[in-house]
Amino acid sequence: MASFPWRHSEDESSSSQDEEGPNTEGGPEDDADFLLYKALHLKMIEMVEFLLLKYRAKEPTTKAEMLSSVIKEHQDHFPELFSAATECIQLGFGIVVKQMDPSTHTYVLATALGLTYDGMVSDGHRYPNTGLLVTLLCVIASEGDCAPEEKIWEAVNILGVHDGKVHWLYGEPRELLTKVWVQEQYLVYHQVPNSDPARYEFLWGPRAHAETTMLKTLQFVLRVNDRDPYSLSSLLEGPEYNENHYA
Repeated sequence: MASFPWRHSEDESSSSQDEEGPNTEGGPEDDADFLLYKALHLKMIEMVEFLLLKYRAKEPTTKAEMLSSVIKEHQDHFPELFSAATECIQLGFGIVVKQMDPSTHTYVLATALGLTYDGMVSDGHRYPNTGLLVTLLCVIASEGDCAPEEKIWEAVNILGVHDGKVHWLYGEPRELLTKVWVQEQYLVYHQVPNSDPARYEFLWGPRAHAETTMLKTLQFVLRVNDRDPYSLSSLLEGPEYNENHYA
């Protein structure tokens, strides 16, 4: 299974330290708190990967399964690890984790805002692209049901998505925004009437109106605004592949 860029940067740091030899000056690597933070950070990434695996398989999971399969020796830190991982997949991939049975701590994963589109464009696609769709619907709602094309590109640029540049997760963004999701009826993309030179805008499509509401979307926007959007771009820079991670 693919790993996230965080794992890549952590591995590079460890590799670099190994090559340079042990730190004899008592740097932060020798500090117990730093080592615990690093271990928990990696566990959080593993939790994100595990939850995305469950989403793709359309399988529920339980607290017991997460503890035994992912958390293991760090069970005392389950609450903060679970909270951080669920926030990451909600903001980065447009997926929410819902508790299905409190008595057994059973959870299911679903697309944010109640959308029925799962974002898995093919069987070989490892990650859902719903996070970007949710972002677009939020931007349009924040603009009052109609967003100029320039506003849309400004928003997705923050996530490392640029017009004309193929993205590892989203492919060619313009095709996705102006064709794929228009055909899925989540977006409407058209020329602003009487604009000269021509200007274009995005609106919610009929499927978006049928599956969610402006109020629900704006509430989601408020939660997202509590998180630095630039930190989310690290989720989407590209995976480092590790096929045997969950073998």
